[in-house]
Amino acid sequence: MKDKRLAVLAPVVVVVAVIIGIFMGMTAARSGAAKQQARTDINKMISLLGNDKVSQTMAMISNMYVDPVSYDTLVEALMPELMAQLDPHSVYIPPQDMDDLNETLDGEFDGIGVVFNMATDTVVVLSVVSNGPSYKAGLMAGDRIVVVENDTIAGRNVAQDDVMKMLRGRRGSKVNVKVLRNGVDELIPFEIVRDKVPIYSIDAAFMLTPEVGFIKLTSFSRYSHAELVEAIGKLKKQGMKRLIFDLRENSGGFLDQAILIANEFLPQGDMIVYTEDRYGNRDEQFSDGKGGNSDLPLVVLIDEYSASSSEILAGAIQDNDRAMIVGRRSFGKGLVQSQIPFADGSAIRLTVARYYTPAGRSIQKPYELGDEHYEEDIYNRYVNNEFFSADSIHFDDSLKFSTKSGRTVYGGGGIMPDVFVPMDTTRVTDYYMDVVGPSILYRYTLEYNDRHRKEVNEIESVEELEAFLAKDTRLLENFVAYAERNGVKADWKEINISRDLLLAQLRAYIGRNTSLGDAGYFANIYPIDEIMLKAVEVVESDVDLSKPQE
Repeated sequence: MKDKRLAVLAPVVVVVAVIIGIFMGMTAARSGAAKQQARTDINKMISLLGNDKVSQTMAMISNMYVDPVSYDTLVEALMPELMAQLDPHSVYIPPQDMDDLNETLDGEFDGIGVVFNMATDTVVVLSVVSNGPSYKAGLMAGDRIVVVENDTIAGRNVAQDDVMKMLRGRRGSKVNVKVLRNGVDELIPFEIVRDKVPIYSIDAAFMLTPEVGFIKLTSFSRYSHAELVEAIGKLKKQGMKRLIFDLRENSGGFLDQAILIANEFLPQGDMIVYTEDRYGNRDEQFSDGKGGNSDLPLVVLIDEYSASSSEILAGAIQDNDRAMIVGRRSFGKGLVQSQIPFADGSAIRLTVARYYTPAGRSIQKPYELGDEHYEEDIYNRYVNNEFFSADSIHFDDSLKFSTKSGRTVYGGGGIMPDVFVPMDTTRVTDYYMDVVGPSILYRYTLEYNDRHRKEVNEIESVEELEAFLAKDTRLLENFVAYAERNGVKADWKEINISRDLLLAQLRAYIGRNTSLGDAGYFANIYPIDEIMLKAVEVVESDVDLSKPQE
């Protein structure tokens, strides 16, 4: 335990040494005698610091550099460079970035409780958090926020981050806005009292088929396990007998939540994960048998952006032969970070251990200390055809491991799914890119929702959304006419190639811009989502993973 503490505190000690070194030499020398004394003091200080070149250099800059320099500026410039010489996931977080980085993990922030979009250089309220501050004040989906505290923000190219800063603020504080609402000639003023706004890590939970449920987890935040248990309970009441659990684009979060969720699906006594630090200290985690869904037929979805906690969960499920993993090879992050705060509100996230799946594999992809090309790996996978063919993926035989039933799995580069689904680009045409790239398709869906605002705001379920969309038999034709008015000439040969893709995206964005949010999106993107389609096929096939697979 003592060695662990020393390992974690070592970077803090270095920074403290830097600070001491700088402040020991900040006295300005003016007279000749004073200059000589200053040199003597500096030499003594350097002697005391021994071989600590960082502290020596910082002290000499503070005392001898020709111009005055800011200590804080030097440290802020030094810290990112210092961490960049380590592994790719050890980072320095400046004070101003801490709140944004922690929000998703903490599961809440202080604000007004709306989801908005600025695709048309206007703040369009897409949805209002139920019982949140804006809901209580009377804002509605479809409202345009034009003025914030007497500052007009519409039509001025105000950055989205700046708008968020204007609307967010301390809990209990007030913000005055004026909104434009369809059917109302004048701007409507609202005074909104900011309050706690929850951030949910489950984006969508609904029934894909009468028996197959779908849950999309976007991050592992403080309350993810509790959210999952609640979502599964609701879906079971709707008849769910099988579950597709989507971890695609989930970059991770709290390790303990990944362990709790794995425990939810595993019987008693299965190893979930173990970590190992530089001293060989090993921490093992096992399922306790108290999970309520160890018998629920399950398929887990991953892709190249599933990382860290997502890979811990997928690895535990795969190595214990609990369920099939469907999709594409995951990111490959097998390093554990500890967040160490500083007094000024900044922090470092320092890699303190490696984690291993139950079979003993590290899924961390290769890197070198200070490697600047690490983030190019995903692009290289695309260039090397890996997104389109499993045969393009090569694992070192020395990294071969076995699951409980003897299935072969590999370490050293992410989780390879049991069922690989290639990326499908056959329906992507120049016409499709011309309407999607400049957001013409998305802007059309915003205007579509506005034209049907009364009906849209009354939609409360996926079934009601489907019934609403089924009434529009000319959705694609009307969109093509809209795109032509916005400079994209209709090419029906290409439109017919992309027809299913265009229709699914139109329906999905219309659905997302209702109170259903991402549930409305995924329920409509499903027909063209090859990974979801394959997952349904797999989860309904009742594959017995306890038997060797051919």
